[in-house]
Amino acid sequence: MSDTVYAGQQGDANAAAPPVNSDFAAQVYKLVNAIPAGKVLTYGAVATLLGRPGNSRQVGRLMSDAPAGVSAHRVVNAAGRTAPGWAEQRAVLEREGVAFRDNGCVDLRRHLYIKG
Repeated sequence: MSDTVYAGQQGDANAAAPPVNSDFAAQVYKLVNAIPAGKVLTYGAVATLLGRPGNSRQVGRLMSDAPAGVSAHRVVNAAGRTAPGWAEQRAVLEREGVAFRDNGCVDLRRHLYIKG
């Protein structure tokens, strides 16, 4: 598996959600905390980097339930949209220097974290 991940990678929406206390959850939280300030990853990219490309929705669920100290604000959807119902996410990203396009999405060309 290549460590390079690009925005827009999607997985199987029907995959079962892992429990929040699972090994997968711990791996997700560790990876998310490794995203540097001013960068983002997509849910699909997180899942793919962890060898589970079918689990992008589960990554999203884990981000919505993330414990304090997890940099969940640095994970966006494949289009660069922030999480619905989390108005503060954009403000936190902007404070870190993340630019948004006119359509309200993160400028993934500038801010996508390419791990590799």
